Amino acid sequence: MITRRSVLYALGAARALAQQRIGPPPQDLGPKVFLEYDQVALDAMYDQSVYAPNQLQITARLVKNSELVRARLGAPVRSAYGPSAIEQLDVYITRRKKAPVHIFIHGGAWRGGAASANGFPAETFVAAGAHYVVPDFVAVQDAGGNLHAMAEQVLRAIAWVYRNAASFGGDPDRLFVSAHSSGAHLAGVAVTTDWRKDFGLPRNPIKGALLVSGMYDLKGPRLSSRNSYVKIDDTTEEGLSPQRHLDKLQVPLIVAYASLDTPEFQRQSRDFAAAVKAAGKPAELVEGEGYNHFEFIETLGNPYGVLGRTALRQMLLGKA
Repeated sequence: MITRRSVLYALGAARALAQQRIGPPPQDLGPKVFLEYDQVALDAMYDQSVYAPNQLQITARLVKNSELVRARLGAPVRSAYGPSAIEQLDVYITRRKKAPVHIFIHGGAWRGGAASANGFPAETFVAAGAHYVVPDFVAVQDAGGNLHAMAEQVLRAIAWVYRNAASFGGDPDRLFVSAHSSGAHLAGVAVTTDWRKDFGLPRNPIKGALLVSGMYDLKGPRLSSRNSYVKIDDTTEEGLSPQRHLDKLQVPLIVAYASLDTPEFQRQSRDFAAAVKAAGKPAELVEGEGYNHFEFIETLGNPYGVLGRTALRQMLLGKA
């Protein structure tokens, strides 16, 4: 029933939404440092909180939803994939025998995030008949700003899952990866790794990857304020920019981004998908209309959400 109070409430909500600023405040432009951006604008392009004012609300909800998933499914199996304390991963086990395995690489601007806070998609995959694995790995500030150390741990975690999948009922020949934000950058490194040369694994241990709102060329991040805590030199920029190593890509990709991601994150996704296609390799581009950076990844925990449906379809576990 429409009442005077409901109308006033709706008008007030609409006014508040219209007044809410998304993106950096207007400014006098300084010298361009990257593409059309001056330093202030470029720094904002690599700071999602500028474009997602509800960041803390969403991330707190993901933590809570991860706790609720564990209450329903039970605690995951915690296993070590390397020698340091942080090199452990959570395995949420499905009842299906010799089931596919889905590995999720979390984001956090390279300096935050944890496996425990990213259990929220587990129920979607376990219910569909797949194991869900999420590794912990070092934060970049704890590695002295060294992105190579982070990437190496993620690669070791993936290699561990391939070698040990059978121990928890997984099929190593059906290994899939999804990742978000800075995690999508690290997963981009993984899908452009020479697995045979570096790990003695098959050339394509990963059968498909869903990369969400990531960075695939480090030139922009290097010139932004992120370089205050990440040491991106020439070697790092070249070696850890997945878009520059597509000759090694052996994995079908789905590249996704949110329509309310920062414009630079949107560009990174579109350019990466276009480069993969230009290299003659399979890539699908998906846009999450109406979501910001943090709202979008939440849909991975919903089998009917944009990312949940997409991931299950890629694994041949869901409908198109």
